[in-house]
Amino acid sequence: MRMKGKTVVITGGGSGIGAVAANVFGKEGAQVAIIDFNEIAGEETAKSLHGEGIEAAFFKANVADQEQVQSAAQKVLEHFGKVDVLINNAGITKDAMLVKMEANDFRQVVDVNLTGVFYCTQAFLPTMLAAGKGKIVNTSSIAGTGGNIGQTNYSAAKAGVIGMTRTWAKEYGRKGINVNAVAPGFIETDMIETIPEKVLEQMKLLTPSARMGKPEDIASAYLFLSSEEADFINGTVLEVDGGMLK
Repeated sequence: MRMKGKTVVITGGGSGIGAVAANVFGKEGAQVAIIDFNEIAGEETAKSLHGEGIEAAFFKANVADQEQVQSAAQKVLEHFGKVDVLINNAGITKDAMLVKMEANDFRQVVDVNLTGVFYCTQAFLPTMLAAGKGKIVNTSSIAGTGGNIGQTNYSAAKAGVIGMTRTWAKEYGRKGINVNAVAPGFIETDMIETIPEKVLEQMKLLTPSARMGKPEDIASAYLFLSSEEADFINGTVLEVDGGMLK
């Protein structure tokens, strides 16, 4: 029960890694606020958590829309009264080689994966500052640390997340706020469904652990960085990629 009495906000919590993380945090005693643009998925995840005795609530918002984020943040605080942990997990992909990438696809991926992290952190940080403590975990990627073919937009956004993470750690560490990032490798979620099987097999060969990651692997990293055990970890990027060769 490492998160007992804590309120955790998870963006993109309606499905994939976010939904698994919501369950992991809930089982550790947290109250979970799920933010997602997909109302059906968000409500279903919240319902599932309730069935397991976890206090959870869903709040609809597109993290790329500042007004929606601010509105959701206000509703979260009205519902739970506080926020102790923010997991900036929401993300999308729209892959293409550079010369074929549409400008709109570049903007949308950056808006969700980078600007969305900015909007959400800006919305929830004041309540943490008022409390004198808080944990923020941002989701980067190995595409952000080493680049990835066909992901100019995604790699740029995830590299930007690392820059923001380290900047915020320096800005707010003295005020009791820890800001870290998790950089997943290839994880078994819906986001990899568009990747050809041949490419996925090659990725496994490049991974010393000889498998793809599971959503639970990332959720566990989120949990650790949000716990008291990580109180002296600030501004770091935890790569959860099975040792994938760079």
